[in-house]
Amino acid sequence: MRKGKFITVEGTEGAGKSTALKFIQDFLEQNGKQIVLTREPGGTPFAEEVRNLLLHAKTTEKIEPETELLLMFAGRVQHIAQCILPTLQTGKWIVSDRYIDASYAYQGGGRGISHHYIHKLDRLAVGHIYPDLTLLLDIPADLGMQRAEKRGVQKDRIEQERMDFFVRVRQAYLDRAKQDPNRIKIIDASKSLADVETQIHQVLTEFLVNK
Repeated sequence: MRKGKFITVEGTEGAGKSTALKFIQDFLEQNGKQIVLTREPGGTPFAEEVRNLLLHAKTTEKIEPETELLLMFAGRVQHIAQCILPTLQTGKWIVSDRYIDASYAYQGGGRGISHHYIHKLDRLAVGHIYPDLTLLLDIPADLGMQRAEKRGVQKDRIEQERMDFFVRVRQAYLDRAKQDPNRIKIIDASKSLADVETQIHQVLTEFLVNK
Protein backbone atom coordinates (compact mmCIF):
# COMPACT_ATOMS: atom_id res chain seq x y z
CA MET A 1 0.00 0.00 0.00
CA ARG A 2 1.47 3.31 -1.03
CA LYS A 3 1.75 6.08 1.56
CA GLY A 4 3.24 8.91 -0.47
CA LYS A 5 1.68 10.84 -3.35
CA PHE A 6 2.58 10.64 -7.02
CA ILE A 7 2.68 13.79 -9.18
CA THR A 8 3.63 13.93 -12.86
CA VAL A 9 4.48 16.83 -15.15
CA GLU A 10 3.66 16.49 -18.84
CA GLY A 11 4.01 18.70 -21.89
CA THR A 12 5.58 19.07 -25.30
CA GLU A 13 8.99 20.54 -26.11
CA GLY A 14 9.55 24.08 -24.86
CA ALA A 15 6.73 23.97 -22.31
CA GLY A 16 9.09 24.68 -19.41
CA LYS A 17 8.92 21.37 -17.58
CA SER A 18 12.39 21.65 -16.01
CA THR A 19 11.60 25.02 -14.44
CA ALA A 20 8.18 23.81 -13.32
CA LEU A 21 9.66 20.69 -11.70
CA LYS A 22 12.02 22.81 -9.59
CA PHE A 23 9.14 25.08 -8.52
CA ILE A 24 7.00 22.06 -7.60
CA GLN A 25 9.82 20.49 -5.61
CA ASP A 26 10.46 23.70 -3.68
CA PHE A 27 6.76 24.26 -2.99
CA LEU A 28 6.19 20.74 -1.68
CA GLU A 29 9.34 20.73 0.45
CA GLN A 30 8.28 24.03 1.98
CA ASN A 31 5.05 22.26 2.90
CA GLY A 32 6.89 19.49 4.71
CA LYS A 33 6.98 16.81 2.01
CA GLN A 34 9.99 14.63 1.20
CA ILE A 35 10.37 14.65 -2.58
CA VAL A 36 12.06 12.32 -5.03
CA LEU A 37 12.41 13.69 -8.57
CA THR A 38 12.50 11.21 -11.42
CA ARG A 39 11.82 11.06 -15.16
CA GLU A 40 10.67 9.00 -18.10
CA PRO A 41 12.08 7.47 -20.07
CA GLY A 42 14.56 6.69 -17.29
CA GLY A 43 14.42 6.79 -13.53
CA THR A 44 16.62 3.74 -12.76
CA PRO A 45 20.06 2.73 -14.07
CA PHE A 46 18.55 0.17 -16.46
CA ALA A 47 15.73 2.49 -17.57
CA GLU A 48 18.31 5.21 -18.25
CA GLU A 49 20.05 2.80 -20.61
CA VAL A 50 16.70 2.33 -22.36
CA ARG A 51 16.33 6.14 -22.52
CA ASN A 52 19.70 6.45 -24.21
CA LEU A 53 18.73 3.79 -26.72
CA LEU A 54 15.42 5.52 -27.45
CA LEU A 55 16.72 9.06 -27.77
CA HIS A 56 20.34 8.71 -28.86
CA ALA A 57 20.65 5.38 -30.70
CA LYS A 58 23.72 5.40 -32.94
CA THR A 59 22.06 3.87 -35.97
CA THR A 60 20.53 4.95 -39.24
CA GLU A 61 18.04 2.09 -39.06
CA LYS A 62 14.42 3.21 -38.91
CA ILE A 63 12.99 2.61 -35.45
CA GLU A 64 9.43 1.35 -35.80
CA PRO A 65 6.73 3.17 -33.76
CA GLU A 66 5.81 -0.09 -32.03
CA THR A 67 9.45 -0.69 -31.11
CA GLU A 68 9.61 2.77 -29.56
CA LEU A 69 6.39 2.14 -27.64
CA LEU A 70 7.50 -1.23 -26.28
CA LEU A 71 10.84 0.16 -25.18
CA MET A 72 9.03 2.98 -23.39
CA PHE A 73 6.92 0.46 -21.50
CA ALA A 74 9.92 -1.76 -20.76
CA GLY A 75 11.64 1.14 -19.07
CA ARG A 76 8.40 2.04 -17.29
CA VAL A 77 8.00 -1.42 -15.78
CA GLN A 78 11.51 -1.12 -14.33
CA HIS A 79 10.83 2.44 -13.18
CA ILE A 80 7.67 1.44 -11.32
CA ALA A 81 9.16 -1.64 -9.67
CA GLN A 82 12.55 -0.21 -8.71
CA CYS A 83 11.81 3.47 -8.04
CA ILE A 84 8.19 4.62 -7.93
CA LEU A 85 6.54 1.96 -5.76
CA PRO A 86 9.40 1.57 -3.24
CA THR A 87 9.58 5.34 -2.79
CA LEU A 88 5.83 5.79 -2.34
CA GLN A 89 5.75 2.97 0.21
CA THR A 90 8.21 4.89 2.40
CA GLY A 91 5.84 7.86 2.52
CA LYS A 92 7.94 10.07 0.26
CA TRP A 93 6.35 11.87 -2.69
CA ILE A 94 7.36 11.15 -6.28
CA VAL A 95 7.46 13.95 -8.85
CA SER A 96 8.12 12.60 -12.35
CA ASP A 97 9.02 14.39 -15.56
CA ARG A 98 6.57 12.48 -17.80
CA TYR A 99 4.87 9.12 -17.29
CA ILE A 100 2.04 7.10 -18.86
CA ASP A 101 0.25 10.07 -20.47
CA ALA A 102 3.34 10.68 -22.61
CA SER A 103 2.86 7.31 -24.32
CA TYR A 104 -0.69 8.19 -25.31
CA ALA A 105 0.53 11.59 -26.54
CA TYR A 106 3.80 10.76 -28.29
CA GLN A 107 3.34 7.19 -29.49
CA GLY A 108 -0.45 7.49 -29.77
CA GLY A 109 -1.02 11.03 -31.06
CA GLY A 110 2.40 11.57 -32.58
CA ARG A 111 3.13 8.14 -34.06
CA GLY A 112 -0.46 7.15 -34.72
CA ILE A 113 -0.46 3.92 -32.71
CA SER A 114 -3.94 2.79 -31.69
CA HIS A 115 -4.93 3.93 -28.19
CA HIS A 116 -6.56 0.54 -27.75
CA TYR A 117 -3.13 -1.09 -28.17
CA ILE A 118 -1.50 1.38 -25.78
CA HIS A 119 -4.28 0.80 -23.26
CA LYS A 120 -3.56 -2.94 -23.26
CA LEU A 121 0.08 -2.27 -22.39
CA ASP A 122 -1.03 0.32 -19.85
CA ARG A 123 -3.19 -2.24 -18.03
CA LEU A 124 -0.40 -4.83 -18.12
CA ALA A 125 2.56 -2.65 -17.15
CA VAL A 126 1.08 0.19 -15.10
CA GLY A 127 -2.13 -1.23 -13.66
CA HIS A 128 -3.28 0.94 -10.77
CA ILE A 129 0.01 2.87 -10.37
CA TYR A 130 -1.44 6.08 -11.75
CA PRO A 131 -0.51 9.60 -10.65
CA ASP A 132 -2.58 11.31 -7.98
CA LEU A 133 -2.10 14.57 -9.89
CA THR A 134 -0.80 15.47 -13.34
CA LEU A 135 0.17 19.00 -14.37
CA LEU A 136 -0.07 19.39 -18.15
CA LEU A 137 2.02 22.34 -19.31
CA ASP A 138 0.16 23.26 -22.47
CA ILE A 139 1.71 25.42 -25.17
CA PRO A 140 1.08 25.77 -28.92
CA ALA A 141 3.55 23.56 -30.78
CA ASP A 142 5.11 26.39 -32.77
CA LEU A 143 5.73 28.55 -29.71
CA GLY A 144 7.11 25.59 -27.80
CA MET A 145 9.55 24.76 -30.57
CA GLN A 146 10.67 28.39 -30.77
CA ARG A 147 11.46 28.30 -27.07
CA ALA A 148 13.21 24.94 -27.40
CA GLU A 149 15.37 26.26 -30.24
CA LYS A 150 16.58 29.10 -27.99
CA ARG A 151 18.07 26.59 -25.54
CA GLY A 152 20.76 25.89 -28.11
CA VAL A 153 21.21 22.24 -27.15
CA GLN A 154 21.48 19.30 -29.51
CA LYS A 155 18.10 17.73 -30.28
CA ASP A 156 17.42 14.11 -29.48
CA ARG A 157 15.76 11.72 -31.94
CA ILE A 158 12.19 12.67 -30.98
CA GLU A 159 12.86 16.39 -30.77
CA GLN A 160 13.93 16.27 -34.44
CA GLU A 161 10.40 15.42 -35.58
CA ARG A 162 8.42 17.79 -37.80
CA MET A 163 5.99 20.38 -36.47
CA ASP A 164 2.88 18.39 -37.38
CA PHE A 165 4.11 15.60 -35.08
CA PHE A 166 4.11 17.97 -32.09
CA VAL A 167 0.73 19.41 -33.07
CA ARG A 168 -0.71 15.89 -32.82
CA VAL A 169 1.11 15.25 -29.54
CA ARG A 170 -0.34 18.40 -28.02
CA GLN A 171 -3.85 17.50 -29.14
CA ALA A 172 -3.52 14.02 -27.68
CA TYR A 173 -2.48 15.52 -24.35
CA LEU A 174 -5.49 17.85 -24.39
CA ASP A 175 -7.76 14.92 -25.21
CA ARG A 176 -6.36 13.03 -22.21
CA ALA A 177 -7.04 16.03 -20.00
CA LYS A 178 -10.68 16.15 -21.14
CA GLN A 179 -11.06 12.45 -20.34
CA ASP A 180 -9.60 12.77 -16.84
CA PRO A 181 -10.10 16.36 -15.61
CA ASN A 182 -9.94 15.45 -11.92
CA ARG A 183 -6.37 14.20 -12.30
CA ILE A 184 -4.97 16.21 -15.20
CA LYS A 185 -4.83 19.97 -14.62
CA ILE A 186 -3.97 22.15 -17.60
CA ILE A 187 -1.41 24.91 -17.03
CA ASP A 188 -1.21 27.60 -19.72
CA ALA A 189 2.53 27.46 -20.34
CA SER A 190 2.42 30.17 -23.01
CA LYS A 191 2.17 32.78 -20.24
CA SER A 192 5.05 34.43 -18.37
CA LEU A 193 7.05 32.43 -15.85
CA ALA A 194 5.41 34.29 -12.97
CA ASP A 195 1.95 33.51 -14.35
CA VAL A 196 2.80 29.84 -14.87
CA GLU A 197 4.10 29.55 -11.31
CA THR A 198 0.94 31.20 -10.01
CA GLN A 199 -1.17 28.62 -11.82
CA ILE A 200 0.93 25.76 -10.47
CA HIS A 201 0.82 27.21 -6.95
CA GLN A 202 -2.98 27.30 -7.08
CA VAL A 203 -3.28 23.70 -8.31
CA LEU A 204 -0.84 22.38 -5.70
CA THR A 205 -2.47 24.34 -2.90
CA GLU A 206 -5.86 22.86 -3.77
CA PHE A 207 -4.32 19.42 -4.01
CA LEU A 208 -2.74 19.66 -0.55
CA VAL A 209 -6.04 20.80 0.94
CA ASN A 210 -8.08 18.03 -0.68
CA LYS A 211 -5.64 15.09 -0.69
